[in-house]
Amino acid sequence: MRIEPPIPPEVLAAVRSPFAVLGATPIDPPVTQPLGLLLDLSGEAMRERLILAQVDGGAEDALRPDFTIPAARLHIESRSSVGRYFYEGKAFRAAPRGRDAYEEFLQIGVEAFETGDAPQADAEIAGLAWRAASAGGRADLTMELGDVGLFAAFVDTLDLAPPLAARIKRAFASPRRLREALEAAHRPRATSAERPAGERLSSLLVGLPEVEAAAMLEDLWSLAGIEPAGGRSAAEIVHRLAERAAVARAPELTPEQASLIGRFLAIADSPAAALEAVALLAGSRGARLDAALDGWARRLEALAAEGAPTDRLRFSTAFGRDFGYYDGVLFEVRSAALGDVRPVAAGGRYDSLFSRLGAELACGAVGCMVRPGRAWKEGAR
Repeated sequence: MRIEPPIPPEVLAAVRSPFAVLGATPIDPPVTQPLGLLLDLSGEAMRERLILAQVDGGAEDALRPDFTIPAARLHIESRSSVGRYFYEGKAFRAAPRGRDAYEEFLQIGVEAFETGDAPQADAEIAGLAWRAASAGGRADLTMELGDVGLFAAFVDTLDLAPPLAARIKRAFASPRRLREALEAAHRPRATSAERPAGERLSSLLVGLPEVEAAAMLEDLWSLAGIEPAGGRSAAEIVHRLAERAAVARAPELTPEQASLIGRFLAIADSPAAALEAVALLAGSRGARLDAALDGWARRLEALAAEGAPTDRLRFSTAFGRDFGYYDGVLFEVRSAALGDVRPVAAGGRYDSLFSRLGAELACGAVGCMVRPGRAWKEGAR
C-alpha cells in the first residue's frame, strides 16, 4: 500500500484553521466499514477503489474510503436531530489502474446535518473548502461546480417514462453507463439471441421466483467451484437482476431525447453563462428548472460572500462524483499542477443518504473534505 508521507505541522495547522470556527463535534469513526453497505450507497463503480478487510472469517468489510457514510451512521446512532461533525484522519482507496496515487492518506473535513436554507449552507461549506485548500500555499486553484439535482430536473423536462427517467438519473454517477445509454438511443435493440451469455443467464434467473433463482445461482456456483466474493449473497444478486430486468423492459431514449441530454452535458462555462445556457436549452419546458436556477443564483451570491473568487469558478453540467449518494450540489477545488483527477478538496449535498440508511431525519446533509497533502504546495498525488 502506498502511504502518503508526513505533512509539515504548519501546513496541517493552516488547513485545519478554517474549520475551527464551526463548533463541530470531533469524531473518529471506525476504520473498517461494512462492504455491502458501502457498495449499496456509493455504487458499484467504487468497488475497484475499495480496500477489503476480513477479520477471522467474518463478513467482508472495507477500509473507510472517506468519512461521509461513517459520519452519517454516527449521527443516526446519536439520535440527534441536527449536528455538525469534524474529522481528521486516514482514508483508504486503491489506486486506479495505471495511476500512481497514495492509497492511505489524510483527510480533514466536516459533515453538516441541519435544517435551514440549502443554498446558503452549500455556499458556506464550499467556501470553507476553498479557504482550507488555499491555506496550503498553492496559487493555481480553481473550483469546479456541478449539480446532480439540476441534471435530474432537466431529465424531468423530457417527460420520460418513470423507469427510464430513474435509470438515466442513476447513470449520472457513472459516465460510462450514461454514455452507453445515450449511444444506445442511436442503434437497434439487441434480440435475445444476440445478448451475451451472461445476460441470457440473467433472463433465465429473473423468470423464476426469487427464492428459487437464488437456490439455482448457488447450485451453479457449487457446480463451477466458484467461491462468491464481494459481500453480496445469491439472494441480493437475484434481487438486483430482477430490478435490472424491469428497467430493461422499459422504453429506451429516442434519438432526440438522447441528443438533448448530450447537449445539456456539454455545457461548461462560468457559472452565470452555464446556467443561462441550461435555461435556453430547456426552452418552453424551462419552468420546471426555475427553482433549481433560482437556488443557484442565491448560492453563487453567498459563495462570493464566503470568499471564493468568482473568476476562479467554473460550472460543468457533466461534473459528477464516483460516490453515488450525492444528489445535489457538487464542488471540487483543483490545482492546475495536480490536474483534474487529484482534487485538493471536494464535497457536496447528499440529502437522501439518511433515508437510504433507513433513518427518518428531517434535515439536509452537506459536507466537504480537504487533502492537506495536496493542499501543501510541495505535496503531490
